[in-house]
Amino acid sequence: MPKVASKANQSQGMLMFTLTSSKQLFAIGTLKVREIVPFQPTTQIPYSHHHVVGTVTIRDMTIPVINMPAAIGFRPIQPEEYKSCYLIVTDCLRTVVAFMVRSIEKIIECDWKNIESTPPSAGNNVFVTGITRYNDQIVQMLDVELLLAKIYPQYESTNIPMLTDIERERLKALNILLVDDSSIARKQLSDALDSINIPYQICNNGLDALEIMREEANRQHPIDLLVSDIEMPGLDGYELAFETQSDSSLSNAYIILHTSLSSEICVDRAQQVGAHEALEKFNAGDLIKAMLRGAAMLESGKSVTERIEVNV
Repeated sequence: MPKVASKANQSQGMLMFTLTSSKQLFAIGTLKVREIVPFQPTTQIPYSHHHVVGTVTIRDMTIPVINMPAAIGFRPIQPEEYKSCYLIVTDCLRTVVAFMVRSIEKIIECDWKNIESTPPSAGNNVFVTGITRYNDQIVQMLDVELLLAKIYPQYESTNIPMLTDIERERLKALNILLVDDSSIARKQLSDALDSINIPYQICNNGLDALEIMREEANRQHPIDLLVSDIEMPGLDGYELAFETQSDSSLSNAYIILHTSLSSEICVDRAQQVGAHEALEKFNAGDLIKAMLRGAAMLESGKSVTERIEVNV
């Protein structure tokens, strides 16, 4: 079957910036970004995390400002340097924060297939989820979820859901695949399912996920339920959903896109590429309910082309 080009990556940009005087490039996906503003004076917060330099008011919203270089282990931006810096206001994990960076370099269109996953040898707590190149310079994609989890530890915890025996057995019968490039998100997903004794497979990028799905289909044990992040190196969640729906051997999977992004754009794209639901990170109860809806649909024999709802 000829491959159909997906439009799922349209407007999936990459914001590049610097955190050090060496001009090393870092980046985050533009879907996390609300706006970019020059630094403005902050109001200090008593007993706040030591990487939070204070708050600013932007568009009548009080927003904490995080010294991003300090938060990921580099030399902090010093107070006398603040006036030349910029604030990247993000909406992630249901929280609006501003990351202070040294300079804004450029916003470019991003082909996520060209982003390489961080090697396993880098460790579990590294703040980089992927590496790409721009004009022969290495660009490191930052894990915003992990960064926020280190500053606001409540993001590491999950609401562990309670299931009836029938609900648990319904999920245990499924072949479940979880996909996320963020180490903190993978831990949250694993903890949620481990706590209720549900088996699953897990990987950190869309290309590996697609390979696993094809291998499982060839073994006559196809993936029943796919839970995928959206922004990932190699193949993002939109592309993964599109590829899954375009392959008749995979298209019976119930697809849940699970994202830290807070945007109506996510809803539209999730529907366009064939996802059944889209959930905002992270509420384990919401995720398990969505998985149970998928299990009910698969069990009833209804066509999985029928969409339930999108909850971003």
